[in-house]
Amino acid sequence: MKIKERLKGNVPKDCLERLSDRFQVIGDIAVISLDPSLAPYKKTVAEAVLSSGKSIHTVLNKTSKLHGDERVAGYEVLAGRDNTVTTHREFGFLYDLDVSTVFFSSRLGYERMRIACQVNAGEDVLLPFAGVGPFAVHLAARGARVFAIEKNREACRYLRKNARLNRVDKMIAIVNADAFQMARFLRKDFHRAVIPAPYGRDDILETALPLVRPGGWLHIYTFKKRQQIESLQRGYEDLGLEVMRSRRCGNVAPGIIRWVFDLVKI
Repeated sequence: MKIKERLKGNVPKDCLERLSDRFQVIGDIAVISLDPSLAPYKKTVAEAVLSSGKSIHTVLNKTSKLHGDERVAGYEVLAGRDNTVTTHREFGFLYDLDVSTVFFSSRLGYERMRIACQVNAGEDVLLPFAGVGPFAVHLAARGARVFAIEKNREACRYLRKNARLNRVDKMIAIVNADAFQMARFLRKDFHRAVIPAPYGRDDILETALPLVRPGGWLHIYTFKKRQQIESLQRGYEDLGLEVMRSRRCGNVAPGIIRWVFDLVKI
């Protein structure tokens, strides 16, 4: 039964219209984003979410958007355990993390596997914005040597832990640094770059592009309106990139879509 169905009679109809039946689950934590009009009913909503699945033990309300270099949001515990630390399971891999101190999206699970399936053993892969390691672990498990760059020190700590947890630590080099400065300490020609860029930071492509060898691949994630895609593709071509494919990876705001582009450097 959907959350809205569970709440009929307990929450006014006009408020329910502002509630989404969809929410993100990270490990045993459900993350919801309530409209301010639902504030008087937030505990009621949270209890409905908590009872919607046996695997959910905590319900968090996202109180602020991602902010700062750490890419973390604000949360409040609404129901269940007063705990923001969890273990997320994805395609047989395990990721320990604290959602209050690091960025993690469970909605990119398919993408992480899709990209990893294109990688050959022995490839050198550049990974800026590595986070707690969801892309890095998938890639390393395929036999790639991953150079993971992450600015958030706490995320790096979890990345090291997750690399060991999934037995790929020997395949991942971790650098706690600003990805926009990576050209200063990297001189290697990578076979591939995987770039889960933060919102509004497409300019990282200009930093990563010189580090990828001709014929190499770049997979970049970006947030755009549909009408912006044609001009974006022309921009990639002007940079000497061939667009092999693009796909939507979900809506993130009204009219704003997360896209991924698979590019080859000519």
